[in-house]
Amino acid sequence: MSSSPSASSRPSAPLHDLLLESAEVVRAVQAGRSMTDAIAQVPPEFRAGTQALSFHTMRHLGTARALRRLLVPRDPPEPLVDALLQVSLTLLLPAANAAEAAGGTSEATTVPTAAAPAPGLPVPDSNAPTYTPHTVVDQAVNAAASMRRLLPFKGLVNGCLRGFLRDPAALLAQAVKTVEGRWNHPQWWVDKIRAAYPAEWQQLLAAANVPAPLTLRVNRRRATREQVLEAFAAAGIAAEPSGSAGLALTQPRPVAQLPGYDEGWWSVQDAGAQLAVPLLAVRDGERVLDACAAPGGKTAHLLELADVALTALDADGVRLQRVRENLERLDLRRPDTVLRRADAADLAEWWDGVPYDAVLADVPCTASGIVRRHPDIRWLRRADDVARTVKLQTRIVDALWTTVAPGGRLLYVTCSIFPEENERQAAAFVSRHPDAQRLDAPGQLLPVAMDTTPGAQRDGFFYALFAKVS
Repeated sequence: MSSSPSASSRPSAPLHDLLLESAEVVRAVQAGRSMTDAIAQVPPEFRAGTQALSFHTMRHLGTARALRRLLVPRDPPEPLVDALLQVSLTLLLPAANAAEAAGGTSEATTVPTAAAPAPGLPVPDSNAPTYTPHTVVDQAVNAAASMRRLLPFKGLVNGCLRGFLRDPAALLAQAVKTVEGRWNHPQWWVDKIRAAYPAEWQQLLAAANVPAPLTLRVNRRRATREQVLEAFAAAGIAAEPSGSAGLALTQPRPVAQLPGYDEGWWSVQDAGAQLAVPLLAVRDGERVLDACAAPGGKTAHLLELADVALTALDADGVRLQRVRENLERLDLRRPDTVLRRADAADLAEWWDGVPYDAVLADVPCTASGIVRRHPDIRWLRRADDVARTVKLQTRIVDALWTTVAPGGRLLYVTCSIFPEENERQAAAFVSRHPDAQRLDAPGQLLPVAMDTTPGAQRDGFFYALFAKVS
């Protein structure tokens, strides 16, 4: 599972280049493409800075959209210009706070801190690059001037951004009166969270905009947590324990540059995700299935905790290759470990008819519990996606139940916080399968982000464990 970009006060690449590259990423997301894929196409010399700006923009995109509509009521005919304005406006948001602090408006528009968020208002990203307002405007205009198809909109970019700076606090106060501008999530998402969690909905939406820490899980076959912590301390890297086998960095770093990466001492995995394999409680000699394996964090964890005959499936061959690479780096490949590209729900495609003692079903979902790490998810999803994922989950888990041996276990996992994909799905599963006995498991785990240390934070997950009774 990926993390937020590493901290940097000011990327070394020219800002006008980063603004253009980030605008391309934002435009791609708004056209339905994942931010990860879009950033992968950015030239290497601009990638780190573009990633930082793009993550920051995704977390404040609702506010930026609302501000742009106030300043330029008609959509610009060139989508890249619209994206450039949105990226630039997110970098100008601190100007609204400065104006408010100076008495620019009586309304409470100050962007809160992550430790004490004012409900609904934008949470600042301390890792985002900071520039003076003059620099942002100047470089945004230069960005427009540097591309032939954007050159006719140079004046529009200049006028919009300068218009915001004339009264930033008042404009922000107007922008956060809209649901999207206030919460930085689509209306349907806000409505769904509010209905599901009437006591926590504001905190959940605010927490989704707090950058997540880089959390690792120590590979106990290669190192101890104490050994890794000592190596990090010797390298001047601050980290603290997380859960039973993890550790969290105070500041994110490029993972390949951390001590122990090449030696396979650890994997990147959120604290919430690290609970899955211990819940399944695999034992030496068992036949185990990891049904939706990529990118391989749970696959590796299974092999770290027990000597099992493991089959790992994934429908995506590229992602399955990542599983293979992770197992090789961690020195966890075994002769009885089988990696296979297959649709987990299509048993005729891959199952040999021999039942499994334990099945890990980390099924596809909306990923609504991990938006801290993937802030583009909220803008990529649509309201009807939830019903589609529920149907897919049902198809997969019903097929997988056939492969579970009598007395065996199946762990149902999502990284969602939408009840339709979680508790309602688990209850429906038991009603369809009289031979399924529900065992103790955490159920819905909500994200933890506010007022706590990196080691105590986690993403949102759901866990339901079933035993097959005769």
